[in-house]
Amino acid sequence: MTSYAAVGAESPQVVSMTPRRRAPWLLVEVDGSPEAQRALVWALREAARREAVVVAVGVLPCADRDPAQPTRLPATALDTAHEQLDAALCRAIAETGVHGRSRTAVLERPVFDALSAATHGSDLVVVGADGKRLLRPALPRPSHRRIARGA
Repeated sequence: MTSYAAVGAESPQVVSMTPRRRAPWLLVEVDGSPEAQRALVWALREAARREAVVVAVGVLPCADRDPAQPTRLPATALDTAHEQLDAALCRAIAETGVHGRSRTAVLERPVFDALSAATHGSDLVVVGADGKRLLRPALPRPSHRRIARGA
């Protein structure tokens, strides 16, 4: 039996088995409609298949107000939205049997519109304490035609 030290070779490097990409997130707008419930059920099944996380999002209605003025949402509106989200998510979990892959969030309309616009081709710049990140939609891959060997 030959050891690595006897041959003069270095010990083999340990390769990290952590994934290069983070797990995907599926955002589902839940508005109480049957279509939104079907979308939530589909997202939970897809999350189980992809090892993803589903975020059930309740969007608060946009009030007609001056955008320059800061506002504070009433606690009752937030509580009601969270209760509706939790109920919809519980129904979807009961239907799919997928547990532990979901979260809920209540957003104001402008925030959800900014996220939605990013999926339709707009750039989204996220600025935080740790820096800036630009989210752009992925460009479609060019389709490559295979040429038969010998042609």
